[in-house]
Amino acid sequence: MLITSTVWRQDHNGFTHQDPGFLDVVVNKSPTVTRIYLPPDSNCLMAVADHCLRSTDNINVIVCDKQQHLQFLDMDAAISHCRKGVGIWDWASNDAGHVPDVVMASCGDIATQEALAATAILRAHFPDLKVRFVNVVDLYTMTPPREHPHGLSDRDFDSLFTTDRPVIFNFHGYPWLVHRLAYRRHNHDNLHVRGYKEKGNINTPLELAIDNEVDRFSLAIDVIDRVPRLQVAGAHVKERLRNLQIECRNYAHEHGIDRPAERDWKWPY
Repeated sequence: MLITSTVWRQDHNGFTHQDPGFLDVVVNKSPTVTRIYLPPDSNCLMAVADHCLRSTDNINVIVCDKQQHLQFLDMDAAISHCRKGVGIWDWASNDAGHVPDVVMASCGDIATQEALAATAILRAHFPDLKVRFVNVVDLYTMTPPREHPHGLSDRDFDSLFTTDRPVIFNFHGYPWLVHRLAYRRHNHDNLHVRGYKEKGNINTPLELAIDNEVDRFSLAIDVIDRVPRLQVAGAHVKERLRNLQIECRNYAHEHGIDRPAERDWKWPY
């Protein structure tokens, strides 16, 4: 099943596109046959689709928006990333050789773009903040291997997501699905999932993201609130980010599209 009309694109349609709760229904089915993939870009989509078309005796669900998106990985990197199902994006991280202050994670194309934009904001305002960026393509890697054959081992999961650091997880669907899959993990208490919360109607993409708190500004504020040394020091940055949310809403209401600065955003590092 290839799902290309996603809930995060309601510019003209309102709530006539995908209900992300479909993924919750799939997870109810037998783990011996169900597979769920959320490629973050078109190269990852091709890598996932190639795998799915070659597989047998599986129900494969691919969720990827049909509209134009940024390309993050070249083809070789995409194949490697999708083969693992989850991994650190070194080019978006600055924690190599260190214990990260925070793990920014994403699953889904819109969710990944906003999480990357939030990471760029944090790195611009707090250059000494150690951020690890983790992207999940295979949703079932979040659950232990005793629950699903694609589940990461506890050691690998702890290595990626740490055992004691805040994890801000930006997700395509309803946030409690990730909690459902990962509740047995050691760092679950520090796992904070952002996802669809039934907010919005006919909205621009960024306005819809802001309504559901999966936008870059909300994610950056979330990190400031959860990293102890930023809770006070980051107050001025939080204020700027909240003002930017208001400016983006006002622009969308006046022009019917998002501001060019956010609409045409690209990874700056």
